[in-house]
Amino acid sequence: MLDKNQMRNARWRLVLGEGSESAFGGCLSDIDEKRDKALGYLYSREYNARNVRGGSRQGSLGDSQIIVPEWINDVHDLFPQKTIERLERDALERYEIQELVTNPELLQRATPSVTLLKAVLHTKHLMNQNVLGMARQLVRKVVDELMQKLARQVESPLFGIRDRQHRSYRKIARNFDVKATIRRNLRHFDTSRGLLVIQDPIFNSRIRVNADRWQVIILVDESGSMVNSVIHSAIVASIFWGIKALKTHLVLFDTNIVDVTADCVDPVEMLMKVQLGGGTDIGKALAYGQSLIDNPRKAIVILITDFYEGADPKRLLGTTHGIVESGAKLLGLAALDEQANPNYDKAIAQRMVNLGAEVAAMTPGELAAWVGEKIR
Repeated sequence: MLDKNQMRNARWRLVLGEGSESAFGGCLSDIDEKRDKALGYLYSREYNARNVRGGSRQGSLGDSQIIVPEWINDVHDLFPQKTIERLERDALERYEIQELVTNPELLQRATPSVTLLKAVLHTKHLMNQNVLGMARQLVRKVVDELMQKLARQVESPLFGIRDRQHRSYRKIARNFDVKATIRRNLRHFDTSRGLLVIQDPIFNSRIRVNADRWQVIILVDESGSMVNSVIHSAIVASIFWGIKALKTHLVLFDTNIVDVTADCVDPVEMLMKVQLGGGTDIGKALAYGQSLIDNPRKAIVILITDFYEGADPKRLLGTTHGIVESGAKLLGLAALDEQANPNYDKAIAQRMVNLGAEVAAMTPGELAAWVGEKIR
């Protein structure tokens, strides 16, 4: 824990930037080092511009185009909203770092990635219509790749599990039992050709998951720190939406609530409506989710948030108690992405657990398995 003097030195070190190390020494924490790097990426241009003799100032950054998206994501991870707005304004107006938000050709050449997708979501409010159109195409490419990657993980637990005690005459690929088929057909091995001849393929039957009439209500916190979870929530909700035995709702929230259930059919449209940052009223969102419940005994409410409540937590905790007491399942997710590394308010999360909610951090596949277990 830094004392007040160390904190003051760290702030001045960040303000004065490179060249002030001798005055303030090693006063920066690990996170301050990251902040210093992000600030230096932008404001070191001030020193470079002053040291250039002759010629005109150039807005082009050459190979720095490659790391602009990473810088944008770092800024949104490391600084509060007002600081983010100032940094973005200086980047665009003072230093002319405009590649990502004004150059459609750059976006057209860019390699689709989750990093670039996050940067687009952070800066789409700064884009003109032409660039926004290109950004939308980029988002669709990344989303399509994620859908292909995650669909099998999410669908498998919900379409039923294999019953290895019973065989099936329904010969479809996902029921094929490779190991049992090899064992059964070893007697047909052709030694002269070195081939195993499959004369009797084995297919397992499946235990049908009783998902009829189950309702899945997904509430997603739009705060900037939740961007990975927002992206994966859109994908998961879209896959759930395609499982007709489930009735899926998707709701985005900060201090306001936006029901984007109609956009579950197209996660790109949902993501382009995301407004990252701002305050958070988790209790208000959870109360809205509770109002959507048709039959509590057949309802699952999934609250995806960092649990840092901006409003009075009494409403959040009271609604938690009401949902659990009604018989509905309530799962709080501190993270939903492929790493499932949570950063959340443990005190609020623990109080919800004490009231009967479950709290975890999950990958999309783990979430689908959890849902599948609850609805069996």
